[in-house]
Amino acid sequence: MPAMSTRPTVCLLFVASCALISPAARAQQAAPQAGPFVRDSATVKVSEHVYVIPDFDTGGVPNVGIIVGNRATLVIDTGMGARNGQTVLRETAKVSKNAELYLAMTHFHAEHDLGAGAFPASTKVIRSQNQQKDIAEFGQAVAKQFAGSSAVQAELLKDADFRKADISFDKEYQLDLGGVRVRMLAVGPTHTRGDTAFFVEGDAVLFAGDVIMSAFPALNPVGCGSCSSIRVWLASLDRLDALKPKTIVPAHRKMGDASMIAAYREFFRALQMRSSELKRQGKSADETAQTLQTEMQAKFPDMTAPNRVAAAARVAYAEAQ
Repeated sequence: MPAMSTRPTVCLLFVASCALISPAARAQQAAPQAGPFVRDSATVKVSEHVYVIPDFDTGGVPNVGIIVGNRATLVIDTGMGARNGQTVLRETAKVSKNAELYLAMTHFHAEHDLGAGAFPASTKVIRSQNQQKDIAEFGQAVAKQFAGSSAVQAELLKDADFRKADISFDKEYQLDLGGVRVRMLAVGPTHTRGDTAFFVEGDAVLFAGDVIMSAFPALNPVGCGSCSSIRVWLASLDRLDALKPKTIVPAHRKMGDASMIAAYREFFRALQMRSSELKRQGKSADETAQTLQTEMQAKFPDMTAPNRVAAAARVAYAEAQ
């Protein structure tokens, strides 16, 4: 007598096991929708008071910070457009029940700033004075550039606008959330004039924006003019290093520790030294940029976005004596 097939039983067991998986779990297992979208249900806790929604190396998406105190909550960066801002708000509500909400941005580029319109009117927006100047001078032009990059981004940024600051500061501002304090430091002109870093005291977590990342730094991006300064950038690295951060959350890509500061310092100093040497040899800015593009990529193979080196080399050349 032939053996009885077990295939129907196996199939029934598989169907039954699938039915036990919750809709939320199935949603998490599904591939994320393509596009510059902040992910739902992706928030991770990195310290006692600090949560991060990682960007998962998705272009047009920032690492979003959520700092929760006993009395109030601070959100750092918003994603691009109201849809992403709403995702950030949902994720914030999962880790904080505080009614008092603050919002601040590392800088004014669309994926960091233009989801703010989704936040309640009662949200208090904090900006450095230089960030406000960036918005006044470049904001709408940069928003249009981001919107022109794709149909998806155009839809996300439709009717998006910059929120006015409820609180503004010059060089530094301290925010007490109840049981935890956040120091906000204006550190530009670096990537932009209005770059702002956030240090969560006690937790020793630093949100560094584009000022410290695993990628090569972006100097003088579109919508900045000739705003970047390597000298200021190095001084800002020293200032942030003195805070002794244990965890660094960059604007994009993976989180790290203070070794990220050391890597950027090494890069900028190497760039300064070689650009000065080549300038003394009579090389032009373009020749210097071409040479350093090759040299720095070989010297720092672990840094991504090597196409940014040439712009950084031109800034170093201009500053060289």
